[in-house]
Amino acid sequence: MSSNESAQRYFNQAADIMGLSQNMRTLLSTPLREVKVQIALEMDDGQIATFIGFRIQHDSARGPMKGGLRYHPEVDADEVLALASLMTWKTAVVNIPYGGAKGGIAIDPSKYSQREIERITRKFVDEIHDVIGPDKDIPAPDMGTNSQTMAWIMNQYEKYHGFNPACVTGKPVELHGADGREEATGRGVAVVTQAALERMKRSVTGATLAIQGFGNVGSYAARILHEMGAKIVAVSDQHGGIYNDNGIDIPALLKHASQTGSVKEFQDCKNISNAELLAANVDVLIPAALGGVLTKENAKDVRAKLIVEAANNPTTPDADAVFEKNNILVVPDILANAGGVTVSYFEWVQNRQHFKWELSEVRKRLEKIMTESFDRVWKISGEKNVPLRTAAYVLGIGRVGRATVLAGI
Repeated sequence: MSSNESAQRYFNQAADIMGLSQNMRTLLSTPLREVKVQIALEMDDGQIATFIGFRIQHDSARGPMKGGLRYHPEVDADEVLALASLMTWKTAVVNIPYGGAKGGIAIDPSKYSQREIERITRKFVDEIHDVIGPDKDIPAPDMGTNSQTMAWIMNQYEKYHGFNPACVTGKPVELHGADGREEATGRGVAVVTQAALERMKRSVTGATLAIQGFGNVGSYAARILHEMGAKIVAVSDQHGGIYNDNGIDIPALLKHASQTGSVKEFQDCKNISNAELLAANVDVLIPAALGGVLTKENAKDVRAKLIVEAANNPTTPDADAVFEKNNILVVPDILANAGGVTVSYFEWVQNRQHFKWELSEVRKRLEKIMTESFDRVWKISGEKNVPLRTAAYVLGIGRVGRATVLAGI
């Protein structure tokens, strides 16, 4: 099942409960605009290379569209469309005034120089600058991109449109970025993990966790949950994983990963595979890497009683059915990892106001939005007797649908 088919299946499950007509389903699920561009340029060695870039704008009923820009060799139109639709529901679930979009370039950034990546980024902006902007569509970092990429995008966009830092979020703090943006998704994951454990009559203090993925999101989630008192016993990255049933020293692991480029071979830990991490005997499993890692085949091996989806689309619908049958609570991606877009919204607001917030203010507002959104989804789940994922879609689709109808076609 493709990424878009999975996203559409989740959409239809919620639409069935809401009693949406087929016409309304088609309206809400059809993207507003799909852009596919050629990016051709001369590389460092003098050779001409051609890449394909995408920007799919899904829905603008509730405000300008918002979504990350992904650099990965497997980027294609189907994946980008799925992620764009997820952004539509995600921004609605946390009730910030955005629609959904997503973009990407089919490229492995590790195989190119910094200068080449910069030229690719700038050429991409040349091709799409007229359909993005602070009142149209605001890109942000995603897999394979970072604050430096966003700085290049802002600079190239401003060559066409003048000074306008709100055209992109996730920028360096020195270029009008927001304090707390880098940690935002991981912090939001930590906040909803704590909220879910409390609903399960458990404390985050002493709870055992396994985290798949130790990039930006996974590493910040690990650090913040460790500070909250959780015992993180398993961590993995693209090279493999580590396990220590007494708990991993997360601050030391962060230094180790920074120095070696991997979590493997860390002190007092045994090396494990990603498959072993997903099946670890823990209270909480946090997939924070690629999508589609929890499948029908491995879902039966999951022993955690709580899954918090830090990654986008990590669970297939077939795996979701297994988790529901096994009474495993799943906090869905469109809620769990919404901290990133929430603080991106804060950055956009600050840029529009030309006024900077303190880090403490960013964190306080983020925690409030994430907690209130979790409580709302939990309430809908109980009222309608549906899983949290379906409840989140019901909330998001309802808000987008009402905005669409009120504005008129």
